[in-house]
Amino acid sequence: MILRSSSSILPRTLEEFLQWEPVDGYKYEWNDGKIIRFEKMKKKHLFIIRTLQQLFFRTHSFSKGAALIMEQDVMLSGIQMRRPDLAYFTGSQIDSSLVSDQEPIPEFVIEVISQHDDAEKIEEKLVEYFNARVKVVWHIYPENEVVYIYTSRKDVKICTDNDICSAYPVLPDFEISTKDLFLVRTFM
Repeated sequence: MILRSSSSILPRTLEEFLQWEPVDGYKYEWNDGKIIRFEKMKKKHLFIIRTLQQLFFRTHSFSKGAALIMEQDVMLSGIQMRRPDLAYFTGSQIDSSLVSDQEPIPEFVIEVISQHDDAEKIEEKLVEYFNARVKVVWHIYPENEVVYIYTSRKDVKICTDNDICSAYPVLPDFEISTKDLFLVRTFM
């Protein structure tokens, strides 16, 4: 049975949630029985996502079959399904996911934070990522042009201006200056 977000019937189980096809244009995540709605991505966020994907295409990992996937369902545990804005999966993770019941956990995720995001929820998700063994998390704040790079909950680098944002140690050749990340380019 396909559930619609415009109906009064909302998913009650993770299985129902995974089959659910909301029609309101919002992004949803599942956290232990709670359905979490996120605002639509802003145009500036799309430019940032495109810049990061183009940067990834120049990495050694991309040439080895890895992918930086936008809004991929990531099962962090049996009760938590999150959709990071970008998630890095190795080629072997992608290949083995076809034959395994084990859900791959990305080693690197990126969240583009908007003014509508709740600080407590952002922190809660950060805890979940590191509990699931994610190694690097970027929180990008477009309005303030700042990037927080976490390698643990306690180890964070704050990047502004010409600081270099890096996905080291997961992707050593994935790096960009903060200034270049927020530089809106036209590709015509």
